[in-house]
Amino acid sequence: MTGQAGEASTRRTARSKITPEREAELYEAVLELLRERGYEALTMDAIAARTRSSKATLYRQWGTKGQLVIAALRHGKPFDIEDIDTGTLGGDLREMTRRTGKAAGEDTELLQAITHAARQDEDLRLAMREMLIRPENEVLERALARGAERGEVDPGNPALGYVVHALLGALLARPLIEDDYADGPYLEHFLDSVVLPALLLRPENPRP
Repeated sequence: MTGQAGEASTRRTARSKITPEREAELYEAVLELLRERGYEALTMDAIAARTRSSKATLYRQWGTKGQLVIAALRHGKPFDIEDIDTGTLGGDLREMTRRTGKAAGEDTELLQAITHAARQDEDLRLAMREMLIRPENEVLERALARGAERGEVDPGNPALGYVVHALLGALLARPLIEDDYADGPYLEHFLDSVVLPALLLRPENPRP
């Protein structure tokens, strides 16, 4: 276990003393402040004032502003992909894109803001990678591994290593390029047009 992971585990133990209701209130306040001020202007002092908490308590239990913000984003995420196992790789990927697409909008704006800030903030970048991206990527990798075991995709296909890059890129790029969110239908079309062909899987509904 890395030092950062060990520290996070210790903080999770400390947070167990907070009721789920109180923790949810804290996270919601953090997200409200994030929407109001942006990440760079957000301070632990402001979070402490809004949540009626001591700054020392926030640092003790979450370690850094970056880790607290990412924990709030993860807690407030309106979908979960952990339970997806449809029996086929194509089915798993489609269900993942459907659920992800339902969160398009405000959630995407927050993710874009955090991604931009993470370029200049190493602590935030590490927290985002460890707490937000890695857990989702592990679910995706398990689905890809199941597909390889079933013979649906060649385990040596180099495209397997870029599925998460493609999907995350589509999620973040569409608002910048087309001024629209990557909703469910868009992500499914992207999946059928780009990702599945790269994996040598046929789209569910081939388009002419």
